[in-house]
Amino acid sequence: MNKTIQLQDLGLRDYKQVWDLQEAAFKETVDLKIRNRREEAQLETPNHFWFVEHPHVYTLGKSGDESNMLLNENQLAAKGATYYKINRGGDITYHGPGQIVGYPILDLENFFTDIHKYLRFLEEAIILTLKEYGLESSRSEGETGVWLDVGTPFARKICAMGVRASRWVTMHGFALNVNVDLGYFDNIIPCGIRGKAVTSLNVELGLAKVDEAEVKQKILKHFRVLFECEFV
Repeated sequence: MNKTIQLQDLGLRDYKQVWDLQEAAFKETVDLKIRNRREEAQLETPNHFWFVEHPHVYTLGKSGDESNMLLNENQLAAKGATYYKINRGGDITYHGPGQIVGYPILDLENFFTDIHKYLRFLEEAIILTLKEYGLESSRSEGETGVWLDVGTPFARKICAMGVRASRWVTMHGFALNVNVDLGYFDNIIPCGIRGKAVTSLNVELGLAKVDEAEVKQKILKHFRVLFECEFV
């Protein structure tokens, strides 16, 4: 079992470009696993974790409803945003500058074979990170991601999640709002959930800007403990 994870920060990158990179890494790992089974080999499978920031983009998961996108093509272009239908779970979400996006491409057979547990661990890494900033966040039953003030009229989402998995290999991941322009969420029904607000870390802390590099280090610290892994 390989518990080392190759860590990369890709910076600001086009969504489709990174999606293609994910697909290539995902396929490489799946193909290696198929080869191992076919040839009864023991070749070690890699694990990746990529941080990235995307230019304005909306993505719709395979179970999503297109009516949750409230802009037409011309309106999208006017806002400098793009739109993709993709192969993760979940509905529609927004990615943009000031948001920390994390893509773990893991062979879960190196850790544990439980997708539910994997999603809960992703959420827990974010919950523990936010706790370091004095924010009490939690899960909302039936709604993947991380929320504030669940069970009140002021419930608001701070981190969206959506993953794809095949042969225990994962792709896609989480998007934590840190310094993001929340106005872009007004153009969609986020995650297909009506009447729920969206927030970001800087808004909750009353700061003009939060240090994103510091947030990333905190996420990695908690991820390392939860998954009992090492980043290289």
